[in-house]
Amino acid sequence: MKRFLPTRESIKQNRLLRWLGPRIHDPVLWHINRNSVARGVAIGAFFGLMVPIAQIPAAAVAALILRGNLWIAAIATLVSNPFTYGPIYIFAYRLGSSILPPAVASGAVVAEDHATSTLQWLIDAIHWLTGIGRPLVLGMLIMAVTAAVIGYVSILLIWRIKVVLKRRRQRIERNTRLPVSRTSDLS
Repeated sequence: MKRFLPTRESIKQNRLLRWLGPRIHDPVLWHINRNSVARGVAIGAFFGLMVPIAQIPAAAVAALILRGNLWIAAIATLVSNPFTYGPIYIFAYRLGSSILPPAVASGAVVAEDHATSTLQWLIDAIHWLTGIGRPLVLGMLIMAVTAAVIGYVSILLIWRIKVVLKRRRQRIERNTRLPVSRTSDLS
C-alpha cells in the first residue's frame, strides 16, 4: 500500500497543497500506524455516512485537524457511493422515524380547508420534505457515529490481534529453534 502513497517530497513540492502550510507535513497524516489508521477510518466512515456531498474534502479537513491518516480517511468515505445511497438513506429514514415521535417523524401537517393551488402545493411539498428531513438527518447521524465508533474500535482490535499473533508465531519459532540447538550441543 505504501507504494501507492505519494512521497513526502512530492507532497512538499505540490503547489496546490502549499496553502495548508506545515500542517500538511505532519508525519502522522501519512504514516500507516495503529492510531492514525483507526482515526482515518472513523473520520471517513463518519463523513461518508453523514455528509451527502463533498465527503472526501470534509474528511480530509477533519483528518488534518484530528491527525488521522489522510488517505485512509478519504478512502473510507467510499462506504457511501452511488450504489449504496438508496439503501443507506432508506435505512437512515426508517431508523430516524422509529426514534422520533410519530407526529414529528411523519411530517404530518394539519391542513386547513384551502383551495388547491400552486402555492399551496409548494407549501405542502416543503412540509413533506421537512417531515422526511428530520428522521433522515437523525438516522444518518446515528449511523455515522455508530460506524465511526465501530470502525475505530475494529481497526484497533484487528491491529492488536495481528500484533499478538505475529509475536506468538515468533515466540513459537524461537522456542522450536532453541531445543534443537540445545540437543545438538549435548551430543
